[in-house]
Amino acid sequence: MANIKSAKKRILTSQVRAERNKAARSEVKTYMKNVFAAVEAGDKEAATKALTVATAAIEKAANKGIFHKNNAAHKVSRLTKAVNTLNK
Repeated sequence: MANIKSAKKRILTSQVRAERNKAARSEVKTYMKNVFAAVEAGDKEAATKALTVATAAIEKAANKGIFHKNNAAHKVSRLTKAVNTLNK
């Protein structure tokens, strides 16, 4: 354990940030799962709504620095591609 007061504070703030980031990543995974479930069920309307929610969550996480912008773009692209398969 750290002896210096500022080091102790850094440890605590790092833990808080890690928990917050973990929660945001988990939320994004859940929204992505909802999109893929709607696509599997063949429900285009539900998939489109879920895509909108998931995209917003991914972009928000990317803006906060939880995901790299290219990683976020990859996730959004993957979801959009899955939803677009229902058009055919």
